[in-house]
Amino acid sequence: MLKAGALAVGIETPLLDQIQFPADLRKFKEEDLRQIADELRAELVDAVSQTGGHLGASLGVVELTTAIHYVFNTPDDILIWDVGHQCYPHKILTGRRDRIRTIRQKGGLSGFTKRSESEYDPFGAAHSSTSISAGLGFAQGRDFSGKDNDVVAVIGDGSMTAGMAYEAMNNAGANGNRMIVVLNDNEMSIAPPVGALNSYLTRLLSSKQYRGLRELGHEIAEKLPHPIEMAAKRAEEYARGMFTGGTLFEELGFYYVGPIDGHNLSHLIPVLKNLKESELPGPVLLHAVTVKGKGYEPAEKSTHRYHGVASFDVSSGEQNKGQSNAPAYTKVFAENLIKHANVDDKIVGLTGAMPDGTGMDLFEKVHPERMFDVGIAEQHAVTFAAGLAAEGYKPFAAIYSTFLQRAFDQVVHDVAIQKLPVRFAIDRAGLVGSDGQTHAGSFDIAYLGCLPNFVLMACADEAELCHMIATAVAYDEGPCAFRFPRGESVGVEMPEIGEVLEIGKGRILREGSKLAILSYGGRMVEVQKAADNLEAKGLSTTIADARFAKPLDTKLVERLAREHEVLITIEEGSIGGFASRVVDHLIRNDLIRPSLKVRPMTLPDKFQDQASPYDMYEEARLNAKHIEATALAALGEEVMTEQSKRA
Repeated sequence: MLKAGALAVGIETPLLDQIQFPADLRKFKEEDLRQIADELRAELVDAVSQTGGHLGASLGVVELTTAIHYVFNTPDDILIWDVGHQCYPHKILTGRRDRIRTIRQKGGLSGFTKRSESEYDPFGAAHSSTSISAGLGFAQGRDFSGKDNDVVAVIGDGSMTAGMAYEAMNNAGANGNRMIVVLNDNEMSIAPPVGALNSYLTRLLSSKQYRGLRELGHEIAEKLPHPIEMAAKRAEEYARGMFTGGTLFEELGFYYVGPIDGHNLSHLIPVLKNLKESELPGPVLLHAVTVKGKGYEPAEKSTHRYHGVASFDVSSGEQNKGQSNAPAYTKVFAENLIKHANVDDKIVGLTGAMPDGTGMDLFEKVHPERMFDVGIAEQHAVTFAAGLAAEGYKPFAAIYSTFLQRAFDQVVHDVAIQKLPVRFAIDRAGLVGSDGQTHAGSFDIAYLGCLPNFVLMACADEAELCHMIATAVAYDEGPCAFRFPRGESVGVEMPEIGEVLEIGKGRILREGSKLAILSYGGRMVEVQKAADNLEAKGLSTTIADARFAKPLDTKLVERLAREHEVLITIEEGSIGGFASRVVDHLIRNDLIRPSLKVRPMTLPDKFQDQASPYDMYEEARLNAKHIEATALAALGEEVMTEQSKRA
C-alpha cells in the first residue's frame, strides 16, 4: 500500500513506461501484471495530486482495468465504464498517459469517458446507470453485423440503485445477447466475504466443464416430473445463493459468476479468460468486490473525502482547498433549511445519492428521521416527494440541475399536473468548471419554465438564497424551485432567517436612465462591474434583479422597457429560458418600439468543455466585459459620438 509520503521523492514506473496502448500491455507475462498495477496506481496518485479529480473510485479499479485490457482485445472488444469517474487508469493505459496531468483542466482530458477523445471510449458517460443499456445496444448491433467481438460493461454497486440498470438487465436477459457485465462492488452492499474458497468456486462456475454439467442437469431436470424438476431448480438456486447471492441476477436472465476479489489478479485473469472464451450465448454478470481508494492509505481511510479531491500533498494526503471568505452556497442552503426545520416538523429533506454534494448530510445530522437519501433514483425521489406533499408535508428535493433532468416526466406528471407543493432545491445551477458539459446546470430554467403551475426563483447572492428558502417553506399552492450556483457565495451580510418574498416580484438595485440590465441568478456581481464601467463612460444604468422567472414580474419588465433605450437580460441558462419569457411578454403586448433594443444574454447553444468557472463564463460571454460590450454595441454610433464629445 502507498502510505502518505511514499511518493514524495518521485516515482519509478519501468514497466508502465513501456505501455502506450493495451496492445503493449498484452505483450507482458501474467506475472508482470502485479508490478504494472502497482506502477499504475502510483502514477494515478501522483497525477491526481496535481490536478484534483475522482481519486477514490479510480484507485479501486486499477487491477480490474489492468485485467480487462489484458484479457480483452480493446478497442475491438467494447469496454464501457458506467459514470466514468473511475476511468483514469483506463485513460493512462489507452494512449493518454502523456496528458493525464491535464485531466479536468481547460483544453485537457475530460474527467469522464468521451467518444471524441479516444477510440477506447466507445460510449461517453458522466451520469450513472447507462452502461448496461448502452452495452446491450452495442451487442445487438454486433449481432446484426455478424461480428463476434465481446462487449464488457463495468457498473458500480451505487449505480445499481438506479432503476435504469434493472430495466436494462431485464431487457438484456430477455434478448439473450452475449455480453459481460462486471459489477464493481466497492461498498460490500451485495457481496458476502470473499476468499480463496470463493475464488475457486468462481473459477469453477465460469469454466466450460461446470457450464456443461449444469446444462446437462437442466436437461435431465426438465425430463423429470414437474414437482421434482422444481425441487431440483430450487436446490440449485439455494446452492448458488448461499455462496454468492446471485439468484436475483439469474432470475433476470444473467449467468452469475462471483463474487471475486477485484484486486487479486491471479483470480481475475483466469475468470475473465474463461468468460471471454466461453460459448455462453447470453449475458453474464461477474461480481467483483473492490475497495474504494485501494492502495493509497489516506483514500482508503476516508473514502468520502477522497471521492472527488482538489489537488493534494501526496506526503500528507492534505487537500489544497484554500481559504474562502464566503460560505459555499450549498452550506448556506443546508444551514438555513435546518433553521426552518427546527420549528416546522413538516419539512422533509430528500436527495439522490448526493448528501454531501447537496448539503443534506448536514440536515441529516440534525433531523435524521426526516432525511431520505434514495440512491441514484431521481425519478423515484421526485414521485416520493410528491407523495409526501400530497400527505401534507413540505418535501425539499435537493437535486443537481443536471440530475433533475433525469426525472422530467415525474416532475410533469406527478408534481406539476397535480399542483403538489414539492420544493426543488436546484444545486449546481449554471456552469460548474472541471466537471464540464455533463454536469453543467444549463437547462432547468427552460425545462421547468415551460410547465404550468410552477414558481421559479434564482438567487443573486446568499442572502437572497435565504429569502427564497423561506419563500419555498411558506408556499403551499403548488411546486416551486430555487436555483443556486456551485462554489462559494458572494460574501454579503446574511440575515438571521430569510424573509418570505412576494411571489413574482423583482427588485431594483440601482436606478439609471439609459440602459437597463435585468439579471436572473448568479451573474449579479458581473452585472454590477459592467454597470460601474458603463457609468464611468457616462451611460446611466439601471440594475434589476428579477428574482422570479415564473411568474415573471411583468410590471418591472414593462417599466424597464418603457424607460430605457437598451434592455439587457442576463441568465446562467440556455436559450429558451428567462429571456424567452421576457421577450415573449414584450412582443405579445406590443412593447418593443423602434427605439428599444433588447439584448438577451444566455449560455451559448453548445455543450462547453471543462475549464475554470471563470474561463467557462468567458467563453459563454457572460462576464462583465461582455455585458459592457453588449451594451455599447447596442447603443452603436451614439456612444461613439458621446465619447468623441468627451475627447
